[in-house]
Amino acid sequence: MQFVDEATIDVRAGNGGHGCLSFRREKYVEFGGPDGGDGGAGGHVYVRADGNLNTLVDYRYERSYKARNGEPGKGRQMTGKSADDVFLKVPVGTTVVDVDTDEVLADLTADGETVMVAKGGRGGLGNVHFKSSVNQAPRKTTNGIPGEARRLRLELKVLADVGLLGMPNAGKSTLIRAISAAKPKVADYPFTTLVPNLGVVKVDRHRSFVVADIPGLIEGAAEGAGLGIRFLKHLARTRLLLHVVDIAPLDGEPADQIDAIADELDRFSPALAEQERWLVFNKIDLLPDQEAEERVNEIVGELGWQGPVFRLSAAAGVGCEELTYALMNAIEERRRREEEDPEYAAEQRGLRDRLEAEAREKIQEIKRVNRAARDNDGDDDDDDDHEVEIVYER
Repeated sequence: MQFVDEATIDVRAGNGGHGCLSFRREKYVEFGGPDGGDGGAGGHVYVRADGNLNTLVDYRYERSYKARNGEPGKGRQMTGKSADDVFLKVPVGTTVVDVDTDEVLADLTADGETVMVAKGGRGGLGNVHFKSSVNQAPRKTTNGIPGEARRLRLELKVLADVGLLGMPNAGKSTLIRAISAAKPKVADYPFTTLVPNLGVVKVDRHRSFVVADIPGLIEGAAEGAGLGIRFLKHLARTRLLLHVVDIAPLDGEPADQIDAIADELDRFSPALAEQERWLVFNKIDLLPDQEAEERVNEIVGELGWQGPVFRLSAAAGVGCEELTYALMNAIEERRRREEEDPEYAAEQRGLRDRLEAEAREKIQEIKRVNRAARDNDGDDDDDDDHEVEIVYER
């Protein structure tokens, strides 16, 4: 199945049915008077989050959705039938944006959460409503009100507590395999990961969190180098970032690579760069214990790093348990503090809102540049489709 994380669709609610012009006609009833009924209401269009979906791929093939119109009124004061509403199902984590106004209509983060995106028109009035003492036979009716029409952009961002980032081949996929049930592809060449992978990490029986692995970044990603930065938006909902570093890369210095990734984060979204970030030095089994420790201390000192630092070997499983417990404790502390401290909770919401806005603006800028490049090359291919599906592996 293809993984699609963004789609643009057109929705139109149904029009209201027209009111009916009718007069009562029965034997022995000479002046029956008006009896035209009202028109039925047009159908609304809703978007609903569905936990069983993992991709927006259906909306890449069918892009127009319309609710039915309400039926017109009938004689004998019969109201026309109202149209059924239309429900569009999307994955949990989808943001609904009005393309024309750039207004965020909803952020669907819970299964079953629903938002009306186009309101159906109200039915018109039949002539029975216009009868009066001076107008016993009115010939006036009203038409149904047109339904709303909108162009929507559906943006899917994965729901994860922890996000992994780093250079290609830093060992992010190996790490997510080691600490969760997810089984992303692992190989000894760069850019093995092409789309985000998710895994549920079970620390204890009733304690777990979700970790997301996104494709690796390289210097110049903001200009489209490598896989670019289009997947960075999937880190918008995370509470914590794990910066995975190869302690002994084949090319380049770890400190320089860490700085390069930090620069790319800041260029993508200053709010994302402000997110709490931990350094995780991977592949320590490739060096003797003493040399690995000295190497880590040297890099940390060179960077002037003040945050948490972890040393592990994802392939050998060394240090993974310590990391997962530390992450679980930090996430629970964040949740507790947000519940107990309204000021801190508001600060975190503000940071997430700013991050979402910056990510959306940057991604749209990238898409405009890519679209212009494709138009110039005469290439109609869409780079949003990838032959995988995001699945929460439990």
